[in-house]
Amino acid sequence: MIAWTESGQTQSALWRSENAAKAPQRVVVADDTLTADTAYRLACEGTAMLWRGDFQNARQLLQAIRRRLERKAAVKPDAVFPQAFHLYRQSQLQRARIMGLLLIPLDVSYRIPLRRAPDVRLACIEAYGPAVQDSVVSLRELLGVIGAHEWRSNGVAIPALGGARIHPYYGVFSPVRGEYLQLLAEAPLPAKKTAFDIGTGTGVIAALLARRGISRVVATDTNPAAIACARENIQRLGLTAEVEIVDSDMFPPGKAGLIVCNPPWLPASANSALDHAVYDPDSRMLKGFLGGLRQHLEAGGEGWLILSDLAEHLGLRTRDDLLAWVAASGLQVVAKTDIKPVHAKTREQADPLHAARQTEITSLWRLKADTRAGD
Repeated sequence: MIAWTESGQTQSALWRSENAAKAPQRVVVADDTLTADTAYRLACEGTAMLWRGDFQNARQLLQAIRRRLERKAAVKPDAVFPQAFHLYRQSQLQRARIMGLLLIPLDVSYRIPLRRAPDVRLACIEAYGPAVQDSVVSLRELLGVIGAHEWRSNGVAIPALGGARIHPYYGVFSPVRGEYLQLLAEAPLPAKKTAFDIGTGTGVIAALLARRGISRVVATDTNPAAIACARENIQRLGLTAEVEIVDSDMFPPGKAGLIVCNPPWLPASANSALDHAVYDPDSRMLKGFLGGLRQHLEAGGEGWLILSDLAEHLGLRTRDDLLAWVAASGLQVVAKTDIKPVHAKTREQADPLHAARQTEITSLWRLKADTRAGD
């Protein structure tokens, strides 16, 4: 719960935070008379502001706070990797903490009781489930909820699926980086009977494998939102006869002729549900996939690992580390295909990680059991 004093009375409401941040201890009531400089100072001091003014003015105030944060150099120009990456992550956390202190009230039906406020009821139900009582959420998170609802409603066109759309849920990573899907669409299939998709997320890889003619695809995940999202996408695409979505940590029971995994690419801590699609502490999922792959492959089968080398350019993992894990798992690399990313961040020279992003390569590693390793 979050509590504050208003009109001389102590009030409280349910505190909502996607990344499980603690409710602010110091809360003041704010409105349109609050200046951007004062709001920035309060937020930097750790004081949250519960907004009672015009909703659109609150959005402008949040942008003003963001601009003030951007003026502060997050990473020194002479910083080198991996120190530059860690400084960047620290600055991102600090930015999220400060920008998360402008708060918006929601009533028991998820209505925002403010002037010029949008109707966010459906977006909040999708993100949080049915409303049970009045609540308070940071404006920064609420805008993310609204954006996720738009992604879910409109979907993301996937060229590798012939332009068919994938509809991501809140908290499930959107497949906006389509270059790795192109690698999957072009790689020669080792078998067309059974495939596993490990950590399916939106279900886009499972759908692509089924569209390529694999008769049975078992896709796994442990995130309830991802499981529901994947099932809906598979149903939308008319692939329920070919694709089964199961709640399983890593591999489902049995073996397959093809096992695909697109693990998080950076070995660092995740700070939100969405971060788990990008950050994999100590490369646990990557190591888990490699370590269990051999025993789940049918004879002659292949494991396809989709991985960016951004971690190598950031100094977080070496190529020798990756190859050592492959060999230690009784696997061998039979082929590797590469593609350059085309996302917008590769062109943002102001990005502190631009030097690493500019040299990034995404690869599809085709792996087989190393017969020399024994069982």
